[in-house]
Amino acid sequence: MLLHYPSMKTLTEYLWFEVPQRLGFVNITHTVEELVRKSAIKEGLCLVNAMHITASVFINDAENGLLADFEEWLESFAPHEPVSKYRHNRTGEDNADAHLKRTIMGREVVVAITKGKLDFGPWEQIFYGEFDGRRRKRVLVKIIGE
Repeated sequence: MLLHYPSMKTLTEYLWFEVPQRLGFVNITHTVEELVRKSAIKEGLCLVNAMHITASVFINDAENGLLADFEEWLESFAPHEPVSKYRHNRTGEDNADAHLKRTIMGREVVVAITKGKLDFGPWEQIFYGEFDGRRRKRVLVKIIGE
C-alpha cells in the first residue's frame, strides 16, 4: 500500500571537523540530537554520513577503552607505515591505510526518529571517525519525516 505524507519535512545540515591527529574519534551524538530537535520532525529517519573517503560515521558504545581498542585494531589491520607497502601511495599519497579503515568502519548511519528523538538501543552513540586527519572534512546530516 502506498501512503501519502503531505506533511513530509526535511532538514539538511553539514558538520565540519578538523581532527589534529591522523586517527581519532569524535562523539557527535549530542549535535545530531540537537539537529533532530531543530527539524521538529516527530517520526522519520536521520542519515549521518561522512563526505570524505578517509573518514567514517558509525554507531557504538562511548567507552574510552573501546575507542582505544578500535584505534589499535584498525592500525593492526591497516597500519599507516610503511607507506611504501600500499600501491595507492605510489601516486604521491600517504593515506591508503585511511581508505581501508574507512571501508571497515563504514560511511554512514541511519537512525529512526520516534516521538521526536533518535531511537537508539542501549549504549548506542554516533561517532565521526577520522583516519587521515589534519584537514577540514564534512559530515552530512539529512533528516526526513513528519
